Amino acid sequence: MTGRLVVGAAIVEDGRLLAAQRSAPPELRGGWEFPGGKVDPGEDERAALVRECVEELGVDIVVSHRVGGDWPLPNGGVMRVWLAGLAAGVPRPIEHLALRWLEPHELYDVAWLPADLPVVAEIETLLPG
Repeated sequence: MTGRLVVGAAIVEDGRLLAAQRSAPPELRGGWEFPGGKVDPGEDERAALVRECVEELGVDIVVSHRVGGDWPLPNGGVMRVWLAGLAAGVPRPIEHLALRWLEPHELYDVAWLPADLPVVAEIETLLPG
């Protein structure tokens, strides 16, 4: 893999998916994404995802299984998304403009970033209703 590895958390609670609204950089501000971030050199992907959720949302998560394979990013990097559940805490938008819990029929009510949109379609098949 040549680009940077990014991990995202598809946090599902009570059949709802958590979406996070970007605050930065300016070209992505306002778009919706899965919480997560870059994997540091030598860091385990799952550990990076747990760390990022503590930093961005103030919650501990339990990481389940990966959703799909490697999802390409516009900058040449790759995103890997994992299903997750909350272990402790209530998500807060520490590094985001807003958070929103989306019911299955609301998955497309937010303006997902283009890189996240195909992952949403994959997750849609995993949610009830």
